[in-house]
Amino acid sequence: MLIAHVIKEKGAGVHTIAAETSLEDAARQLHERRVGALVVLDADASIVGVLSERDIIRELARRGAAALEDTVGAVMTRGVIVAGLDESIDDGLSRMTDRRVRHLPVVDGARLVGIVSIGDLVKHRIAKAEAEAAAMQAYITAH
Repeated sequence: MLIAHVIKEKGAGVHTIAAETSLEDAARQLHERRVGALVVLDADASIVGVLSERDIIRELARRGAAALEDTVGAVMTRGVIVAGLDESIDDGLSRMTDRRVRHLPVVDGARLVGIVSIGDLVKHRIAKAEAEAAAMQAYITAH
C-alpha cells in the first residue's frame, strides 16, 4: 500500500505556519487544531521546517516560559524528511523509525500535498495485515 492511499483516505489537509510566528501562538494552534506538528513554510510555500510538540517542550524545558516568546523558526526542526506519494507505507515507517520522527510531510515534486503521522501509517499497516489474515483464513476454510 502506498502513502498516496493514506492521503486519499485521511485527506490532504495540512496545517502550516510561518517561521516568524511566536511559539506561544504555535502552541495554541497545535492545541486548537488537535495536531502534533505544523509544517513551516516560507513565502514561496516551500517547506523550511516542521514544528512539533516535542520541539516546544524541549525548548520550554531548556529555557522556561521565556521560550514562548521565541519564533517558530528558532526552534523548528530543519532538514525536513519528506515522503512521496508513490512511496510504500513500509518505507515511510522505516524512515520514521530510523530518523526518530513522528510526522512526514508528503510532497508531489516540490509541492506539499499532505502529512502523515506514524499513527496513520501503523493504522494502515495493521489493516493490511488483518485483511491478509482474513483472506488466508477464508482460503483455508474453503479447502
